[in-house]
Amino acid sequence: MRLLLIEADKRRRAGFRQWLDTWRPGSQLVERDPVLQGPLPPEFLAQGYDAVLLAQEWSGGSGLDWARGLARRQGFAPLVLLSARESVVSQADLLGVQVVAPDDSPRLVEVLTAAEQRQSFARSLWRAGRDAQRFGGVFVRGYRHIRRIASGTVSDLYLGESEAAGALVALKVARDRHVEHGELDDSFRRFLQEYEIVQRIRSPRIVRLYDLGVSDEHAWLVMEYFASGDLRSRMRAGTLTVRRALYSAIAIARALQAVHAAGVLHRDLKPGNVMLRDDGSLALIDFGMSKDAALAGDVTDRGMIFGTPHYMSPEQGHGEPIDARSDLYSLGVILFEMLAREKPYKADNPMALIYKHRKEPVPRLPAGFEPVQPVLDRLLAKSPAERFADAGEAAAALESAFRQVLKSEVEA
Repeated sequence: MRLLLIEADKRRRAGFRQWLDTWRPGSQLVERDPVLQGPLPPEFLAQGYDAVLLAQEWSGGSGLDWARGLARRQGFAPLVLLSARESVVSQADLLGVQVVAPDDSPRLVEVLTAAEQRQSFARSLWRAGRDAQRFGGVFVRGYRHIRRIASGTVSDLYLGESEAAGALVALKVARDRHVEHGELDDSFRRFLQEYEIVQRIRSPRIVRLYDLGVSDEHAWLVMEYFASGDLRSRMRAGTLTVRRALYSAIAIARALQAVHAAGVLHRDLKPGNVMLRDDGSLALIDFGMSKDAALAGDVTDRGMIFGTPHYMSPEQGHGEPIDARSDLYSLGVILFEMLAREKPYKADNPMALIYKHRKEPVPRLPAGFEPVQPVLDRLLAKSPAERFADAGEAAAALESAFRQVLKSEVEA
C-alpha cells in the first residue's frame, strides 16, 4: 500500500506512520506539509497512490477545502478526510470523500482497504489505455502525458506524472536516432551520455533522474520536474534580491564542486540551466554538452565549440582546451547578471561576443557591491590561471563576500 498524507503536525504524522507500520508493514507513506510545501500541483492526480489522506485543518487551510478542489480532478486518487467532526461528514459525502476519525482504527482499515481495491482497478484501466502514455511518437509505460513543455532540435520536453515516483516528472524525448556506418549520430549519443553523467554525480544540487528508455527510434530521460521554473525566469521577473542572488551564486558554486569532483565539466552553465525547487534550493540540469573524463570517446570534444556565447569562457569560445575553471567563468557571468541586471558583454553576433569575453576588461558592479567585486574579478579573469583554483575555493570566497554584504546592510 502506498499513501500520501497531507498533515502539518509532525507528531500526528509520526503517529500515523507508526499505526501504518503496525497494520500494514512494508507500506509506503509519503508525507507532505501543506504549510511548508504548499498545495499539490494542479496537474497532479496522485495515480501512484492508493489513497490521499487529508488532515482536518492546519494553519491557513483545512482538509475539507483541499478536498473540494481535489475531488474535481477527474481520475484523482481516493480521498480520505481525517476528522472527528460530524459537521463535515455531509459536506464530504457530497464530494465522494470518506471521513474517518483519526483514532477509529477499524474504520480506517476498512476505508483504506476499499480505496486500495478501487485504485488498483482504476490503474489497470489507465495502463491499458496507450494514448494517455504517449509522448510524441513514443509510448512510455507508467507515465501519464500532461502536456509538452518545450521543443528543441534534438528532443522535446514533456510534463508527465510518474506512477512509480508518485510525482510530476519531466520527460525529455529524443525524436529519432540516425545510424551512419553502424554508429549513432553525435546528438543522440550525447542524449544517452547525459544519463550516464548525472547518475554518477551524487548531489542534491543536481537534477534527479528517474529513468532511461530506448526504443528502435527513440530514447527518453525521465527527470525531476521544477514547477518553480529556472533562474532566468526569476531574473526576468525582477524578484531576485541581493541576498538571494548571492545565495544562488554560492549554491551554484557548491553544485559545480560536486560536478567537478565527479570528473565532469558542465560546459553550458547559464541561468536557464539552473532550476528552482519549491523549497528554495537550486539544481543544475542539462548535461548534454558536458565532458566526462570517465567516459571514453567523449562525443562533444571533436574540435567543435559548444555552449552559449554570452556565458562561455574566452578559452571555450575559441575552441581551446578547458578545465573546471571554464565553468567558474560562466558562474561569474551569471553572478554579474544577477547583481547588475544586465549581461557583462553585449554584441550583435556570437563572434563579437566571443571577442569581447577575451579582450574587454572585467565589468564593474554597481555601487554597493564592493565586497563582491574582487570575487567577480577572479571569476571573470581572462586567464584560467588567474581564476579560483576550484569551485570550493570560489564558494568560500562568495560566502565571505556574502557575510560582508550582510554586515554592511546591518551597519547602514
